[in-house]
Amino acid sequence: MNVRDLIERYNAAWNAQDLDAIDALHHPEVVFHNHTADERVEGAEDVREHIAGIFRNNPTLGFTTRSLRVGDDFAVCEWTASTGSKEWDGVDVFPLRDGLILRKDVYSSSHRPREL
Repeated sequence: MNVRDLIERYNAAWNAQDLDAIDALHHPEVVFHNHTADERVEGAEDVREHIAGIFRNNPTLGFTTRSLRVGDDFAVCEWTASTGSKEWDGVDVFPLRDGLILRKDVYSSSHRPREL
């Protein structure tokens, strides 16, 4: 699977809130770091539970990709998130290892969402 396909599958899994599909694309040593919210979680099991909590707290959360740039071992995805009543923009930076997502570094304007 090439990097673009990997990230497109990953983004689709987030929109489906499919933890199994998300987890399958994470490296065992994955780090989820939301720099805006000051949340940092390490390791596949803990990252999975953290993402499950995001979905529990935001059952209508969805993302639209605005741009996706890829290299041999990284991707950068600009997106807009929406809950139906609010939306905000962000960027994910994905370093990869062994064809899997090693890190998800999130930078967003979630602290100032736009009301819909």
